[in-house]
Amino acid sequence: MAAKSVGLPCPDYKRVHQGFKLAYTEMVNKYPCFGFAAKMPNIVWWKTCVRDSFVRAGYEYDEETFEKIFRRIYASFGSSAPYTVFSDSQPFLRWAREKGIKVGIISNAEYRYQDVILPALGLNQGTEWDFGVFSGLEGVEKPDPRIYEIALQRAGNIAPEETLHIGDSMRKDYVPARSVGMNALLLDRFRTPDAEEWRKSGAIVLPDLVAVKELLCSEKSASAC
Repeated sequence: MAAKSVGLPCPDYKRVHQGFKLAYTEMVNKYPCFGFAAKMPNIVWWKTCVRDSFVRAGYEYDEETFEKIFRRIYASFGSSAPYTVFSDSQPFLRWAREKGIKVGIISNAEYRYQDVILPALGLNQGTEWDFGVFSGLEGVEKPDPRIYEIALQRAGNIAPEETLHIGDSMRKDYVPARSVGMNALLLDRFRTPDAEEWRKSGAIVLPDLVAVKELLCSEKSASAC
């Protein structure tokens, strides 16, 4: 779409998608946490990644043309446009906070998620969540257990056994959360084949946040829900 907007033919989706996966992986390995340690500006990190994505897909543009394409891409992914919020997310987060549960977000994401994207999606600090731990701001990312330790500190130095981490990745979410002593469960919204292995390993696996609420309510008195 960005290429078409400047009058160019639409690049092949599969080639660009594959190019992006390779470019993104290389950038994550070279400059983790969106260039945090290298003090690389966020926009430079993404510009390098996007340019390499196109080159790997077989598309090379002159500097002026690429700048126009990149600016459109960067602006789009810094807005609510490309994202969809699951219908159970906002009700669950608000319910949890209404019950006095402190809600935190742990994400391998850049600063715009906290400052721009989540608010644009109607997920606001103070109404849906209390604190965030974002890899682009902290310089550490999942599955490193340190990002979970930061979350415990940010929550007020609470004991890990008093927390519940909800994720959708055994490697990035469940294992590191459990390694620091947190309770944890996994969501399987899309019936991934891996879910059966998750269960065999002892993980609680639920289909959505409605089921998580039901589980939490079943462990408390009915009046608590």
